Amino acid sequence: MISSLMEYDGYNAKVEFDSENQIFIGHVLGINDSLNFHGKSVKELTQSMRDCIDNYSDYCKQVGKEPASL
Repeated sequence: MISSLMEYDGYNAKVEFDSENQIFIGHVLGINDSLNFHGKSVKELTQSMRDCIDNYSDYCKQVGKEPASL
């Protein structure tokens, strides 16, 4: 597997490429909650990360919770 980092809206994620399944898998770092995303292309992966972070932020606002940081 090859790994790299991505950033969006102040969040960082570790990204790995699973060559067996031909898919990128991302894991958001630095928070207590588990946020993961995936995509078959860089474009799909980038959108998936944005959606994941935006949904997490919206959820935190809805329930009155601060995003969980380490």
